[in-house]
Amino acid sequence: MAAKVIMIQGTMSNAGKSFLTAGLCRIFHQDGYKTAPFKSQNMALNSYITKDGLEIGRAQAMQAEAAGIEPTADMNPILLKPTSSVGSQVIVGGEVAGNMQAMDYYKNKTRFIPAVMEAFENLSKAYDIIVIEGAGSPAEINLKDNDIVNMGLAKMVKAPVLLAGDIDRGGVFASLYGTVKLLEPDEQAMIKGLIINKFRGDVRILEPGLRMIEEKTGVPVLGVVPMTAVDIDDEDSLSQRLCAHEGGGVIDIAVIRLPHISNFTDFSAFERMDGVSVRYVGKVSELKRPDLIILPGTKNTMADMKWLRQSGLEALILRAAGEEVPVIGICGGYQMLGKILEDPQGVEYGGTMRGLGLLNARTVFMPQKTRTQIKGTVIGGEGMLASLIGQEVSGYEIHMGKTENLGGCVDMIRLEDGRTDGMMHPKGTVFGSYLHGLFDNTKTAWAVVDALCKKKGVRLEKKAFDLNAYKNEQYDLLAQAIRASVAMPEIYKILERGI
Repeated sequence: MAAKVIMIQGTMSNAGKSFLTAGLCRIFHQDGYKTAPFKSQNMALNSYITKDGLEIGRAQAMQAEAAGIEPTADMNPILLKPTSSVGSQVIVGGEVAGNMQAMDYYKNKTRFIPAVMEAFENLSKAYDIIVIEGAGSPAEINLKDNDIVNMGLAKMVKAPVLLAGDIDRGGVFASLYGTVKLLEPDEQAMIKGLIINKFRGDVRILEPGLRMIEEKTGVPVLGVVPMTAVDIDDEDSLSQRLCAHEGGGVIDIAVIRLPHISNFTDFSAFERMDGVSVRYVGKVSELKRPDLIILPGTKNTMADMKWLRQSGLEALILRAAGEEVPVIGICGGYQMLGKILEDPQGVEYGGTMRGLGLLNARTVFMPQKTRTQIKGTVIGGEGMLASLIGQEVSGYEIHMGKTENLGGCVDMIRLEDGRTDGMMHPKGTVFGSYLHGLFDNTKTAWAVVDALCKKKGVRLEKKAFDLNAYKNEQYDLLAQAIRASVAMPEIYKILERGI
């Protein structure tokens, strides 16, 4: 029997579609239904590697967690990872299909419909309910031709639509009304309910507007979801956490906000520690004097290395490192720490470029992408990782390049497949690794923070922390907020009726 389907679309990007999708996945899971998320096309630099080594958007992995299932590539058959303002790496079925300019992709995207439909059918056979997330807005009239992610997809899979608007930004009634009225009559008929998201205040004040928008659009308002403080992985650079520029913690961590920053959720563990503050720094004036500098992942290492140099942040990072402020690089940030970046085949940027030179290492970019979930054991390291020698670590790799130790650096991790990952400066103040999720392990994160505390002469109370239990608690809080504010009986009726 085919799965029942419902789709969340939004009046704009960051209207809360990902969170509403996750919340509904959690509710259906709590109610005993096998539920899967689905997003036909996602544009994001925050990605995730499945157990079988395929790459999908981080949001779909988060939604799968909320549904209590293992993420698979079928949940996000097309992932676009921007490499420039007009181009992206195109990932289909979890594997790299190539790089395309935006106009070329727009003209040719219908050729990916078979891959989208195959992924959807696979889920439909295996699950009771599929919760689909749209992208951007269905009323982007310049993009409506050949749409495969909003109303075009809803028609293909016969999905009734709930339209969400973000009241926190203002203009929610205009955006809901305008979105509905810019659609064709048959598309308007597919919208079965409106949801107002991110509300602050007394909902009674909003009620006259709710009645009016129902009258003007002919679509019922199914709920007003309050601004809810839940800690769930964000999808992309619209994340509010990237706007955090101020410190205030006993330990101050500065993450460099690279133009092509990816997988910034790698540092969520530090944000959850009492007494630790994490700031995202994009300007010279914002760096100040942190206790730790982190260079995160990036989709274009060489372009972001050039930006780092031109922005003046490179000089400040080198000066801080010279004063023994610790520096950590993850994935693309790890590559930047080395002396040389070489891209002979034009995989990312082309040519040869000087890196920061904080590690005696060279990275050569290659067309083959390394994608794997993997475990390993810490085999070496001073300072920040000294207490972890012999401990198991885990994470996932997503990179197109190989980094070579040119001599003098300490190899950090012996991976279970026999390779080594990461290296550290002999002084122990600079290290890098390709492992995303390295700090999701509480022991690893605390080893770094303990070393920073010792260096600074301060102490923090170490609290036991179970990441999986914490995530489940947050998904339950999200589900609770949606149950309390949205007419779930009506949503179940919409599921039964379809379109």
